Amino acid sequence: MKTLKTKLAIALMAAGLSFSAAAADITVAYDADPVSLDPHEQLSGGTLQMSHMLFDPLVRFTKDFDFEGRIAEKWERVNDTTFRFHLRKDVKFHSGNPLTADDVIWTFDRLKSSIDFKNVFSPYEKMTKIDDYTVEIISSKPYPLVLQTATYIFPMDKKFYSGQVNGKDKSAIVKHGSSFASTHVSGTGPFTITYREQGVKVVFERFDDYWDKKSPGNVDKLTLVPIKEDATRVAALLSGDVDMIYPVAPNDQKRVAKTKNIDLVTVSGTRIITFQMNQNSNPALKDVRVRQAIVHAINNDAIVMKIMKGFGTTAGQQGPAGYAGYDADLVPRYDLKKAKQLMKDAGYENGFKLSMMAPNNRYVNDAKIAQATASMLSKIGIKVDLKTMPKAQYWPEFDLCSADMMMIGWHADTEDSANFSEFLTMTRDEETGRGAYNCGYYSNAEVDKLVNSANAETDSVKRGVMLQRVEKILYDEAAFVPLHWQDLAWGAKSNLLIDPIVNALNFPYFGDLVVK
Repeated sequence: MKTLKTKLAIALMAAGLSFSAAAADITVAYDADPVSLDPHEQLSGGTLQMSHMLFDPLVRFTKDFDFEGRIAEKWERVNDTTFRFHLRKDVKFHSGNPLTADDVIWTFDRLKSSIDFKNVFSPYEKMTKIDDYTVEIISSKPYPLVLQTATYIFPMDKKFYSGQVNGKDKSAIVKHGSSFASTHVSGTGPFTITYREQGVKVVFERFDDYWDKKSPGNVDKLTLVPIKEDATRVAALLSGDVDMIYPVAPNDQKRVAKTKNIDLVTVSGTRIITFQMNQNSNPALKDVRVRQAIVHAINNDAIVMKIMKGFGTTAGQQGPAGYAGYDADLVPRYDLKKAKQLMKDAGYENGFKLSMMAPNNRYVNDAKIAQATASMLSKIGIKVDLKTMPKAQYWPEFDLCSADMMMIGWHADTEDSANFSEFLTMTRDEETGRGAYNCGYYSNAEVDKLVNSANAETDSVKRGVMLQRVEKILYDEAAFVPLHWQDLAWGAKSNLLIDPIVNALNFPYFGDLVVK
């Protein structure tokens, strides 16, 4: 580290810059911290945010949703079912081990065994080694989203994660439990972890041997602290106790924007916030008329305008405008009179009881949204038993589908509407991973067939038509409750140039952050 800093200082002095501008030490406050260091334990925004700090993917999205090479420096399609990636030869893991094709293949195989990620990689038969720095990924059918799925492949250190410790397999993926990978890390990313206390702070320090020497990033040390309360998080930024925060709640955005030497950066988001209706736990939800009544009873516009302060876009379907499958005719449909009639038609004129769960620190104003939804449902006679909890407690409950209505937000990291269906509305299938987050237990054979066919269709027009049909079926059958697409807002001291590193995926590329 000392030698690196000396060389850096000489280079900066030659460029007329001071060394103090190079070695930045910042504190970032999020609403929650990562629940695990295992990049394959949970398919979530928090996990992927962490992965971009500790690991590097084969390719990643640019701010404009193009692709840029990371561990893969170039790629080409060999034939309809084979895609070749050429790996960088100068990459080291935090352990000091060099990265080779063996690590990438080992990671790919581990992803295919992950409960959360296996669905993403189900189109692929295998990954093969051409030489130490070339791999091929082979799909069972022509697949149009190879580069999109490559953004999920963050190569792990095969040697570091292989073997046993205390009689347990170091490579084991343990959901919501203790494992070697959940508490130890050797990635290729810009940062290593030097200290971690769950729920208190995580300290990241720059990796001396990081391969990307062209990165403009000059953050030497980053301390991530979880601050659940919106007002407390903003107060920490405005008082100077932290340098950057996410999210900035809608109620606080004007205040942050007007504060001297503080910047508010916003991005239109594509993460949909929804409720799922569990047909297994509550028989009433098996009736399509009841599900339609619930959808018609919830005033999406009021939630966006009053709770989100306009910082979101009301949704009537899974994918936003611009995604394959988007249908402008599938609009939000708040209609209290119709909702009451549907309840009457279904034989529930006097209502019924249902349980509801939501996190209180995962999505913007999540607990308030849940409370408002419960209140709206009371107007059609549905009595809601609502429980909200921190996300660390919520996700184990979600995995058990513990309530009749469960909140779930989803960003299609492939930037494609099929991704929503694959995880949220396709029939649950443990073997393939399809429907892994479908706590509504909604099942429609035509939807399953259409999504699978779309994922083998390379003609974008034909594929779009198939996915539009999926959205229409889900809309008509009220497969889930669409609320809104959540916009994103960060606040930071003006000397942090965060605009180039934040994006609609909500994966800030902290390795490239410049602090003046």
